Amino acid sequence: MSALAAAILAVHVLKYGITKEADEGPTAHLWQLLMAGQIPVIAFFALKWLRRSPFPAVQVLAVQLLAAVISFAPVLFLGL
Repeated sequence: MSALAAAILAVHVLKYGITKEADEGPTAHLWQLLMAGQIPVIAFFALKWLRRSPFPAVQVLAVQLLAAVISFAPVLFLGL
């Protein structure tokens, strides 16, 4: 979901450029829904797999965290 959110931001920037809008558009709403919607999925995964096999679960969670940071970066640095 983080990768999809980052892709949506990339398409928006490539199509419209970096612009300040008076109101949040559909791109911002989709990004927010994707980023918030993955929290229960990540929590379920962590609760289920951290006890069963901790090292692989931590690796998956680290990749997920990296994807979330990559998705947050344009929002923070470009002010989208």
